[in-house]
Amino acid sequence: MAAELARMQAEADPAVVSFLSTRRATEYEKAYSETLDVRRKLGLGLELGMQQLNAGRPDFALETFSRLDTMASDAGGRLGQRTLDSLRRYRAISFLRLGEQENCIGAHCPDSCLFPLVPAAFHKAERGSRKALEQLAGILKANTNDLEAIWLLNVAHMTLGEYPDRVPEPWRIPPSAFESEFGMPRMPDVAGNLGLDINGLAGGVVADDFDGDGFLDLFLSEWSLDGQLRFFRNNGDGTFTERTSEAGLVGLTGGLQIVQTDYNNDGHPDLWIPRGAWIGKAGRFPQSLLRNNGDGTFTEVAEEAGLTTRHPSQSGCWFDYDGDGWLDLFKANESMDPSDPDWCELFHNNRDGTFTECAQASGIRVASFVKAATWADYDRDGRPDLYLSCRNSANILLHNDGPAKGTPGAWSFSQATAKAGVAEPIHSFPTWFFDYDNDGWEDLFVSGYRISGAGDIAAEYLGRPYTNSIPRMYRNLGDGRFQDVTKAVRMDRVCYTMGCAYGDLDNDGWLDFYLGTGDPELSTLIPNRMFRNDGGRRFLDVSTATGTGHLQKGHGVTFADLDNDGDQDIYTVIGGAYTGDAARNVLFQNPGGTNHWIRLRLSGTKANRAAIGARVHLTLQTPSGPRHIHRRVGAASSFGSTPLRLEIGLGNAVRMTELEIVWPGSGTRQRFTDLAMDVAYRIREDATAAEVEPLRPFQFPKTPNPKNAQIPTQRPAANGS
Repeated sequence: MAAELARMQAEADPAVVSFLSTRRATEYEKAYSETLDVRRKLGLGLELGMQQLNAGRPDFALETFSRLDTMASDAGGRLGQRTLDSLRRYRAISFLRLGEQENCIGAHCPDSCLFPLVPAAFHKAERGSRKALEQLAGILKANTNDLEAIWLLNVAHMTLGEYPDRVPEPWRIPPSAFESEFGMPRMPDVAGNLGLDINGLAGGVVADDFDGDGFLDLFLSEWSLDGQLRFFRNNGDGTFTERTSEAGLVGLTGGLQIVQTDYNNDGHPDLWIPRGAWIGKAGRFPQSLLRNNGDGTFTEVAEEAGLTTRHPSQSGCWFDYDGDGWLDLFKANESMDPSDPDWCELFHNNRDGTFTECAQASGIRVASFVKAATWADYDRDGRPDLYLSCRNSANILLHNDGPAKGTPGAWSFSQATAKAGVAEPIHSFPTWFFDYDNDGWEDLFVSGYRISGAGDIAAEYLGRPYTNSIPRMYRNLGDGRFQDVTKAVRMDRVCYTMGCAYGDLDNDGWLDFYLGTGDPELSTLIPNRMFRNDGGRRFLDVSTATGTGHLQKGHGVTFADLDNDGDQDIYTVIGGAYTGDAARNVLFQNPGGTNHWIRLRLSGTKANRAAIGARVHLTLQTPSGPRHIHRRVGAASSFGSTPLRLEIGLGNAVRMTELEIVWPGSGTRQRFTDLAMDVAYRIREDATAAEVEPLRPFQFPKTPNPKNAQIPTQRPAANGS
């Protein structure tokens, strides 16, 4: 697999794969230098500068843009207004990126890029933002209502510590627009203290216990063709050690997403990595299935498992669709050419380490630009169903109908989108099922993915119209239908979401979520957003209070109690798509609170070993009376992987009166009474009692710890132009 990925990386065509910015810049440099025609040279120069910027060389881009000015002047003319406007915008973005490189990356601190910026995050090297302000002023002089320029102007002043006073009043976004909608403690970024502030591009993350020592480890992927998969072992003492080489992972690269599973029921979490997202037929890369050998090493087994079909994808999900106790795989493929489609795939687990593809035989005939797949038993008939988020077309809900009639061993899915009413938004990306109101029925969230640049975020804060495709929150009505409650729960907002996940920030028993935002364009400097669930009634933006409004591109997210202290921390892969849009990953430490919690690690015997799909119902006694909390194992997001162990907040409960577990496939029901709170339990499907599992908490270091592994935190600079 490593050799094949290296070959495909070397042969990738920058004319087709637009994100190979360094190679594209080299080609444009050659064409530019060989062209004598001034008009053509101007066009090539503008494209060259853009590619140099995307390749991480804003200084080279600025030099190229200056040459274009001189060239036009020497030719006896001036640049047209449209070209002049483009140059100003590219210059402004280049200067802003230069400031980010010199400060947010080169002089990184725990508060870097966290919006709204605090004094520790102000740029010490000011030239980037100062020069950007000059260009933005020129843009706004020509068009006083340019919302993107207004937004970037406010951000640039903020980086210099001049917001709001130095922002001209007509373009000032009031500080009140950024205020948190609920008071919560700040979550400090401690990634640098742990050596986990990796400087890289977009990718995925999984937090889980891969070596069975009771501590959650981290796996990271990076979507670039040469982006090495990385494994960090949690040492349980406030340090992490990179074990990529020792685990046998060197040379396994790429992947915008990474998902854990236990495909062979051996009790060791395995990993699955799809590849080729966003680049069409050029993304027909093989996927990876990494078998956890249980000794700290992993083996690539995709070929022997029969999973080497090559279709571009960034999403999929593991679920036991036929209830036989073995996890199957649905792979969401991105099809762009109707004459040569990339059909979505369903791989049935043959229980011997191999899989058989059976999507169309099961009624799943989908060839769309599918960006996400998630599953849940939304109608509680005992069989998990599928939901697909399709960009630029209607989303799809596939109902699991069970065994196909008249065909032994075959299975059947059918379209349920129209009846359920969950086709929108048309421009969508990540999605998940979760029970946000704790009524026992799985609700559905699907986020929009269309904006008119960073100006849409300014429009929201200024109360102006915007073109963003807003997300949808669908409440499960319990009869096969969903109600669109987006406005009622206050999620009709600009949420230009990529990576995301959900969890319980304050252990109050209500599920919150964190949305990583942005797109490949370097101008899309918009804050990631944290939303707190207000008792199942509405969601409140708490990004400012928690300090989680990171301005750089947000990708893989995991809610996970990495320090075993009872509350969920958040690790996020930060960074964009283009070669030069690197940023440092963050680990937001949860400061904790007074609410109670419980940890549950379930192990199936008739059901799949990882218990993916198990439903948990907690009955609590609180000062105001009985309360119910519902959770499901293996639920996270289509672009985020939380631990398979359940980390459940219990709020102000005084006693847990009952825990009920319904196991997937087998239908086994277990009930346990009067379990203790603030305790971790291990429960087998065939057990009559819950086993206490000692949690060994530790503290994250408050300063960089020399015991941490020396991890490279700077990507190699792009070569030359």
